[in-house]
Amino acid sequence: MEIKIRKAERKDVAMIYEFIKGIAEFEKLSDAVKSSPEILAKTVFDSGIPIKVIFAEVDNTEVAFAVYYFNFSTFTGKPGLFLEDLFVKPEYRKKGIGKMLMDYLIDEAKQMECGRMEWTALKWNPACDFYEEQFGAEPLDEWKIYRLSF
Repeated sequence: MEIKIRKAERKDVAMIYEFIKGIAEFEKLSDAVKSSPEILAKTVFDSGIPIKVIFAEVDNTEVAFAVYYFNFSTFTGKPGLFLEDLFVKPEYRKKGIGKMLMDYLIDEAKQMECGRMEWTALKWNPACDFYEEQFGAEPLDEWKIYRLSF
């Protein structure tokens, strides 16, 4: 099985949306999705906001995606890579695809001289073990995540 990683293009907007619905269903948050292909096209490709999307392909079929962007840490004085979403279709899990996407993102963070890479995961998500065991990621239990929604 050959796995390729590629950057998303404007023509991929509908597929990005399908992956978003897939991760929302997995996280039991389908009702929270307010996005649409039109909103994604405007925000990801037209807004100038540096949002990035990559796909993992197997046999020219997209089987996983990641959405990320760069932020800034005043403590490190460097940019950081924030992984918003990473989702592998269920039938392709445990085949090294998630690790390949994470390795790609880690490499990109290092190339951009980021001081850190961060993401969130629901506590019940089996990927938490993957992040900790495969990458040595540390959960930050002392931090609360706050959100304002508009």
